[in-house]
Amino acid sequence: MDYLNYILLALIAFLFIQRMMPTKGVRQITPSGLKNELRDSNKQYVDVRTPGEFKANHIQGFKNIPLNQLPQKSSQLSKDKEVVVICQSGMRSNKATKILTKQGFKKVTNVKGGMSAY
Repeated sequence: MDYLNYILLALIAFLFIQRMMPTKGVRQITPSGLKNELRDSNKQYVDVRTPGEFKANHIQGFKNIPLNQLPQKSSQLSKDKEVVVICQSGMRSNKATKILTKQGFKKVTNVKGGMSAY
């Protein structure tokens, strides 16, 4: 029975770590790196926080598409342009990059640390 507990614990740890890992093929940038790219009109900037969080504080040029609406509203984005995603801490934006890559977006960037680090 002890082996079963160890296997279960290892599986849970693996799934947790996998969830926290950056999505394969997704570029990671720092908030200072984002500041250097904000003027690039060939990129789409998406904030996946809630409308309330976005209204309280956001970066000019970012479009608010809450994470829970992203699967349905990603059609508003062009797959031909890079998508730069931000949230409050980097967790939701990391999830958003997974959603976008599964939907066929090839150029996706996550802002590490999110608005908290900006």
